[in-house]
Amino acid sequence: MKRKIKEYFLLNLGIIMVSAGLYFFLMPSNLAVGGANGLAIVINNFLPVLPVGIIMIGINLILFVIAFILIGKAFGVKTIYSSFAVSLIIFMLEKLVPVTEPLVGDIALELIFGIIIAGSGMGIVFNQNASTGGTDITAKILHKFFHIDLGKGVFISDILITFLAGFAFGAKLAMYAALGVLINAFVIDYIIEGFNLKKEVTIISEKYEEIKEFIIKELDRGFTAYYGEGGFSEQKRNIIVVVINKREFLKLRAFINKLDANVFLTINNTHEVYGEGFNKLQ
Repeated sequence: MKRKIKEYFLLNLGIIMVSAGLYFFLMPSNLAVGGANGLAIVINNFLPVLPVGIIMIGINLILFVIAFILIGKAFGVKTIYSSFAVSLIIFMLEKLVPVTEPLVGDIALELIFGIIIAGSGMGIVFNQNASTGGTDITAKILHKFFHIDLGKGVFISDILITFLAGFAFGAKLAMYAALGVLINAFVIDYIIEGFNLKKEVTIISEKYEEIKEFIIKELDRGFTAYYGEGGFSEQKRNIIVVVINKREFLKLRAFINKLDANVFLTINNTHEVYGEGFNKLQ
């Protein structure tokens, strides 16, 4: 239950960030940086009678069938929720807080802030095994069947929309939009990697028993023990290898720092861990 609450809290946080980044920064400058929103901005330019939020809903409805067939029910349900939520929030903002011109009039600043906010939100949503709809669905399909990083999949899916933006708004805005798509890809992958980052810690210490007890009782983690021999000292050594998250690593490091000044530690960042206590291999 606690895990579900956290999952939907993060999902809604990501949805709000995506909506805010799009509506307040990208849309007023006609920066069609891909996705259902980018395509909706282009269509809205030719059919201004249709609000962007309503166009987004129509685009997403067409793509949902693909998500259910190729990706599965769990992803489809979350994507329906996320994409409708983003579309509805944008539609409500259009009615309640109309933005008729760019906030600061500097297209580069609006692009950077819009992409950082919306791209970070998109990364959070992706990490909950969902999508904000639109061409994010094709990115997820590319990831599932061709193992292409989600950020790069978004780039491939969205670059076509930037060409359409060129016809609607001119070459300058299209080039900014293409740059935004590229930055967005890196932002999404960075956020996802940050969520999944784990620390693989190798510990060689004379205080083996105390460290072992701390890992099991305080961190509630398992570990792997090796038995080796020092190449120089030829002394027998107990070696612990444990994979933990960043918060657990800080606790472990603080404990060892007080316990053993002569400890030998190596720490490696790892972005994918599967098995008991971590993600299931799918």
